[in-house]
Amino acid sequence: MKQPRAWQRMLSGRRLDLLDPTPVDIEVGDIAHGLAFVARWNGQTMGDWPYSVAEHSLLVEDLYGRANPAAPPRWRLAALLHDAPEYVIGDMISPVKAAVGPGYGGLEQRLTAAIHLRFGLPAALPLTVKRAIKRADRVSAWLEATQIAGFSEAEANRLFGTPDAAIAQNFRIEPQPPAVVRAAFVARHAALLALC
Repeated sequence: MKQPRAWQRMLSGRRLDLLDPTPVDIEVGDIAHGLAFVARWNGQTMGDWPYSVAEHSLLVEDLYGRANPAAPPRWRLAALLHDAPEYVIGDMISPVKAAVGPGYGGLEQRLTAAIHLRFGLPAALPLTVKRAIKRADRVSAWLEATQIAGFSEAEANRLFGTPDAAIAQNFRIEPQPPAVVRAAFVARHAALLALC
């Protein structure tokens, strides 16, 4: 019996095997393009454009840097790439991930490892770095929830925790066109990579 296809052709021409991804099949342009067209919150956000995973990734990297000003550029790069696997597997909301089960987590881990190795990061991040990025991710989720996804602050506090006001202040989320976000992601990736 013929095996089902488990690879995807990227716009760069690369062929990414989802079950056995390798660093040589990863291109930042493919990641930026895919993430710029993947909507967070299943597209249930306010504005003329969907709020993309690329825009979210830029926010998480910024929040991580504010909370960890002495962090080396490589960990800021890791923050930018924290959701990079979603360029091929999409952004599943947490309830769907739970329903899908452990297979989703394994797929995400394999893609993350290949992406990290491609850009000079360890396949698995140190736990302290991973936790710090997760904290920035939760602040981002709180900001997104309260500003563009229709959550009350009380509901967001319950689901994502109350963010540190000094870190979360002065952010105004306004979803941008995919081409703008894609270019910003590529530019930030290049700037961080140059510092690593």
